[in-house]
Amino acid sequence: MSNSLFSATASAPGTTSVTLLDRIRSNDASAWRRVAQLYCPLVYRWCRRQRLREHDAADISQEVFRTVATRIGDFRRERPGDSFRGWLWTITRNKIGDHIRRQERQPASPGGSDAYQQLLNLSEQLPDDADSAADMSGLAHRAMLLIRSEFEERTWTMFWRAIVEGHATRDIAADLGVTPDAVRMAKSRVLRRLREELLDAER
Repeated sequence: MSNSLFSATASAPGTTSVTLLDRIRSNDASAWRRVAQLYCPLVYRWCRRQRLREHDAADISQEVFRTVATRIGDFRRERPGDSFRGWLWTITRNKIGDHIRRQERQPASPGGSDAYQQLLNLSEQLPDDADSAADMSGLAHRAMLLIRSEFEERTWTMFWRAIVEGHATRDIAADLGVTPDAVRMAKSRVLRRLREELLDAER
């Protein structure tokens, strides 16, 4: 579901609406709350995947978003493959590394090869595996929950059946008693809104 959804948002028609990225760059408080709702669970999940304790993962997540708040102006998509998630992972990786090094310096820390190996295991690149697919699925799900109330039930049903369930446009139209153009229009409207909400969607 998530891969097809992200692909669809990347190829959806352009929009003149202000994106979530535009809004956080202008220090819109409500936009920052939405970013936290979307991406804090992702950063926390990354931290826990590195075997960090719950409270350490929560503390590092806060550190990551403090850094994001001060450095969001540095984020660019200058090369193919550049993404907000990749940029966010780089910040998270650095914060996790700082945490491991701090722990290693503490007198009661076991230190040694375990801490060194943990640092080596921190991938520089955002992983592209089953965990990454689960991350994307969770991100897409949270984004859809945030925008769901903005659409009428029928519009959402047409989008859901077309994009999430993969039904053919003509079949959806026949089932709901609407034209294929109405299905395509509904799908486009929701995808356009998702593009505004997901920071990895290109304008």
